[in-house]
Amino acid sequence: MTAYFYWDQMWRTDEGRADWSTPHPWVVASVEPLRDRGVRDVLDLGCGIGRHSLYLAAEGFAVRAVDRSDAAVAHVRTEAAGHGLAVAVDVADVTDLPCPTASVDLVLAFNVVYHADEVALGRALAEVRRVLRPGGLYQSTMLSKRNAQYGRGVEVSPNTFVQPEAEDDKVHPHLYVDAADLVRLHRGFELLNGFDAEQSAPGSYHWHCLFEAAGNVGEARTGTAEREERGA
Repeated sequence: MTAYFYWDQMWRTDEGRADWSTPHPWVVASVEPLRDRGVRDVLDLGCGIGRHSLYLAAEGFAVRAVDRSDAAVAHVRTEAAGHGLAVAVDVADVTDLPCPTASVDLVLAFNVVYHADEVALGRALAEVRRVLRPGGLYQSTMLSKRNAQYGRGVEVSPNTFVQPEAEDDKVHPHLYVDAADLVRLHRGFELLNGFDAEQSAPGSYHWHCLFEAAGNVGEARTGTAEREERGA
């Protein structure tokens, strides 16, 4: 996943950060249902400048965040300190997370993991499964094949396109999916709900999904033991 090269530059300026400081309404609307599920420990995957990390920490969740961008991580640390919020944030790749196995209740990946092809997505999802407790939740967005950008540029891998002349992050790979692809690519997860909707501009269709991680008895016992050891 190379799109962080573009976003690292965006996060270094006030202008680049301007449109990314407010939590998305879908994430805001998820807070009470997450509480009802007993979610406490949250990992914000590809946190950017922290619009969701900071919001969820303010709502009382224990939040850890990661991003490949040095500028993003520095900004989140500054904002968290300025608002008295405890957010543990690290520079890390989504395919190599600095988190113990079975240590979080929710992984949030908002507009992140589709900056890849199917192989790289699989590696990221394997890490998501590893860090989630059995029965944990994975809340994510994926680019829809209804998106206006689908099919534009050069197809470098199945359903994965780059636009060499683009002036934004679309010079990097973007993966697009339909409903069948979602199920196929998320083996080891159960899709609890999902909808395909525009996010902002006309034609900006994204899947908004909530998955539950599958787990066998051995995995459940490991997660429970680790939780008890740290006094959870």
